[in-house]
Parts: sequence; C-alpha cells; structure tokens
Amino acid sequence: MASPVPVKEKKLMEVKLGELPGWILMRDFTPKGIAGAFQRGYYRYYNKYINVKKGGVAGISMVLAAYVLFSYCHSYKELKHERLHRYH
Repeated sequence: MASPVPVKEKKLMEVKLGELPGWILMRDFTPKGIAGAFQRGYYRYYNKYINVKKGGVAGISMVLAAYVLFSYCHSYKELKHERLHRYH
C-alpha cells in the first residue's frame, strides 16, 4: 500500500475540500515565500506557453489580452464619465 502524501506537499488541485484550511495555513506567507510562488508561476507559464519547440502566438496573445483587459478596467471610470457627458 502506498504511503499517503502529506497535505503540505500536495498541489492545490489535489487537496480535498476538508483539507483546504490546513493546506492554506501550511503555506509560506513571508515576502520570500510569496516571491517564490510568483517566480514558480512565472516559470511555469513561460515554459508551458513561451519556451516551446513548436511555439505559436497563444502565450503572447494571453499576455496581450490580459493587458488590454487590465487597461480597460483601470480606465473604465474615465471612459464611462466621458461617454455620459458626450451627449449632453
């Protein structure tokens, strides 16, 4: 019989709902831990979508789409204000 994997070593998608609070409490929330999590996420994204042998435009287009969405959300107030005052 295989030994069970400790909750701390499980990935988020492998954690059961009852184990989730304990799993979250075991995470490293220090600045170094958060920076490491962002770094791992960046390298995972880069290696999956950008650094591939048969690369396409998927990785770059996702970054561009995220930038456009963020820019729109950031300037939504000004756009709404401008649109409302255009016809008055």
